[in-house]
Amino acid sequence: QVELVESGGGLVQTGDSLRLSCAGSGPTFTRYAVGWFRQASGEEREFLGTISRSCTMPYYADAVRSRVIIKRDNDANLVYLQMNNVRPQDTAVYYCAARRSLLIGTRPHEYELWGQGTQVTVSS
Repeated sequence: QVELVESGGGLVQTGDSLRLSCAGSGPTFTRYAVGWFRQASGEEREFLGTISRSCTMPYYADAVRSRVIIKRDNDANLVYLQMNNVRPQDTAVYYCAARRSLLIGTRPHEYELWGQGTQVTVSS
């Protein structure tokens, strides 16, 4: 069973960049596509982007496309989310999630596995 653990959250300043990591355990992690989501207090979980198993197909939500980069290191079982020029509206709990399908998934229910989330707070 693959488990996901996010790290890298914390307090960042407006305009800074943040980099989150998603560590996947287990030998089958590379068989999963990984997505990033976030959930602000009182809001629904929001899709940010996803990357395929082979690292060749990142796909981003339109709302963050210009500010987000997702990369994957299968040798290290890690997936990264970099968000540039953060704003207070980016304050949320950020989650990584995994799914075995080859198709792009943008909705939370399409993902089978979830990390516990990492809090990101952007100060103005």
